[in-house]
Amino acid sequence: MPHNNILIRDIPLLGSISFGIIDRGTNVLQVRPYSECPLSCIFCSTDAGPGTKQRISEYMVDLDQLLAAFEWAASYKETNEIEAHIDTVGEPAMYPQLVELVHGLSQNSHVKTVSMQTNGTLFTEKLLDELDGAGLSRINMSIEAIEPGLAKKIARTDSYKIDRVLEAALYITNNTNIDLLIAPVWLPGINDAEIPKLIEFAKSIGAGKRWPALGIQKFLAHKNGRRPDIKAMSWDDFYYRLRKWEEIYKTKLILAPQDFGSFECKAIPRMFKRYEKVKVNVVGPGWMKGEKLAVARDRVITIVDADKVPLGKEVSVRIERIVDGIYMAREFIK
Repeated sequence: MPHNNILIRDIPLLGSISFGIIDRGTNVLQVRPYSECPLSCIFCSTDAGPGTKQRISEYMVDLDQLLAAFEWAASYKETNEIEAHIDTVGEPAMYPQLVELVHGLSQNSHVKTVSMQTNGTLFTEKLLDELDGAGLSRINMSIEAIEPGLAKKIARTDSYKIDRVLEAALYITNNTNIDLLIAPVWLPGINDAEIPKLIEFAKSIGAGKRWPALGIQKFLAHKNGRRPDIKAMSWDDFYYRLRKWEEIYKTKLILAPQDFGSFECKAIPRMFKRYEKVKVNVVGPGWMKGEKLAVARDRVITIVDADKVPLGKEVSVRIERIVDGIYMAREFIK
């Protein structure tokens, strides 16, 4: 288990993949308030949950600072069609002030849609009613299997109760104004037979009133993620199968950004160039083993291979990665 539980306050919220705000150059701003997860899914791209072997820290972001950072980012993008997408490297429903966060985002004058990614395990009728009242537009719910034994195996959590998750999905469609999208990760050789069941389930409960009902995801191996023993599927095979299921079930499965009203727009400026050498202040432990967090130019930077980098000091680093305004660096020693 991680041994650092850190409240993020008074450091920048742009630049990290594990907390804060992420802008990928579209009208969708990712909002990451919390990093923990109750599950340890076999396919998790971020090695989340009690079964983690790589994380050394979990983060929770101060609500007021998060809303202020979001307002700055949303204002900069010069559109009033922002989608505030609450997702995390864990489970957003673990954030104690989730309802207040949704309310704050939905009241923002630049925001058209507030959506949320979740595994659904922590939903109660009371919480769903509160999220509905706070202005949540859509829930993207990750469900990988309906068969209870397989669902537990994939979640790698004995306490995982798929029946409660399915009940929550039904409650969303029947009793709230929140739209629902079922978003299974397809794991070839593991949950192949479950995908048609999930398509039928999504259709039967009335998911996808304003947006698509399903968002089937191709499993992709990530550097720091878990890798189940599966045979990789090509993109051609993946889309071939989706087209076949579209014909059989008469429902849209091959999705595009425009299905969600997503479009490119003004990007928040990148504050560093790749391979640039920068002096940074080291402010805390990083998310994964061997990492530290640092600050410079009102951005947060993750220093890798940083076991010997001292906390509370100024050090020189070389920026190694700047993709989507997420900054990774290594200590630079002359």
